[in-house]
Amino acid sequence: MRKGWLTLALAGLSAPVAAQMPPPINPVDIKTDAGTLRGDDTGDVLVFRGVPFAAPPVGDLRWRAPAPVPAWKGVRAAVAYEPPCPQPVDPGFTMANPGGVNGAQSEDCLYLQVYTPKAVKKAPVMVWFHGGAFFLGAGHLGSYEGMANAANGVITVPVNYRLGAMANFNHPAIDFGEGPHGNYALQDAVAALEWVRKNIAAFGGDPDNVTIAGQSAGGGIVVGLLSLPTAKGLFDKAIVQSGALIVPDMSAEASTAKTLEGLAKIGIGADASANDLRAVSAQTFAATPELMRGTFFVKDPAYKPVSTIEALTAGNETDVPVMVGSNSGERGFVAARKLAEMTGDSGAPAWLYRFAHTPAFRTGEWEDGPIHSAELMFSFDTIDSSSWGGKNADAVDRALARTMNGCWTAFMKMPPDARSFTCADGFEWQPYGPDGTAAEFRSPGPVRMDARALPDGPPAQGG
Repeated sequence: MRKGWLTLALAGLSAPVAAQMPPPINPVDIKTDAGTLRGDDTGDVLVFRGVPFAAPPVGDLRWRAPAPVPAWKGVRAAVAYEPPCPQPVDPGFTMANPGGVNGAQSEDCLYLQVYTPKAVKKAPVMVWFHGGAFFLGAGHLGSYEGMANAANGVITVPVNYRLGAMANFNHPAIDFGEGPHGNYALQDAVAALEWVRKNIAAFGGDPDNVTIAGQSAGGGIVVGLLSLPTAKGLFDKAIVQSGALIVPDMSAEASTAKTLEGLAKIGIGADASANDLRAVSAQTFAATPELMRGTFFVKDPAYKPVSTIEALTAGNETDVPVMVGSNSGERGFVAARKLAEMTGDSGAPAWLYRFAHTPAFRTGEWEDGPIHSAELMFSFDTIDSSSWGGKNADAVDRALARTMNGCWTAFMKMPPDARSFTCADGFEWQPYGPDGTAAEFRSPGPVRMDARALPDGPPAQGG
């Protein structure tokens, strides 16, 4: 058992009570721009949980740009996860929602984690944006633990961002006079990247080698950041897993109309004031079907003047290396291939992948191949901490997880101006280009495939 301050606290407890307590931490302190954080030295990896990167977006700060974290005095503990952002959950606490979350949530949710190798300097950094259809999920889930990344020399920073109506909301009472309106999830993502830019060197990271990465809705966040002016210069590479959302932004008028329709369901009219709206509980928004999802990214001439598909078409996106792909048991490979074509057409290249491994213990459920999110416990090598793996996984699964995580971290570690990289004991992963090749990940490792011959996903039901 590791020893630390908790060992002393347990000394006065009876043996049965002490046995139920969590293991003690070995405290480690790191100074950030807002104050000193106390994390957990696990041996080879330093872990900081529940780190604030913006002020709580509550009260008058709801539907405003993220505000700076107020400085604190003394040492702030960062050893436990903070609650995820408000979202619909099982009231019985027995079943996770489709985003992997159950239990308590809080509108005070703008927190991140840091998993960093011990005693490193200028280590590459991956900032992770979770999935969940933009209204579910959290950054602290077991699939996103950064222990294996740290073992491969990469710092991992999983992030929470506002969800649903707290994230994407337009109303006449909340408009340009208060700064950018809508797109609060994207604004949170930028605030997290700004926190990394200011503070990650104190954790041993390189602020000039930051990879933004996400899956599903988190991949959509990454795609959105590729064309967002305020995000330019805050990242150096990008990974999009099953989230190649290259679609137009919603107009402010359409977003407002949808918001007003939803508010009518809870008896609130178009004449409501900003104070009226901020008095509605976050639980009410999360529990109302017409409001819980919010709206999608909204065009804002001052903050988000173009969608990423418009920027890509014009060749004006932030030009960084991009890795993108999907799973063989879901739709989305055609969109991933299109994103690889558009981001890699000039300047920095793009790398395309397809995940095609079905674990033996899932063959009865995943008849058409690995489903949405199936790759996460492999790309993070988190089989034991993911709710999808654990004791059910076999040696084949674990070997592929090590291989795939090695390829992902090799991309994160490569110089941003690289044009190819090697992983998986000698596999040279070439960029997607005129030959149309992709890396297909299956046991025992990646193989080069003609992406143009690969289907978008499994056959349509009944087709």
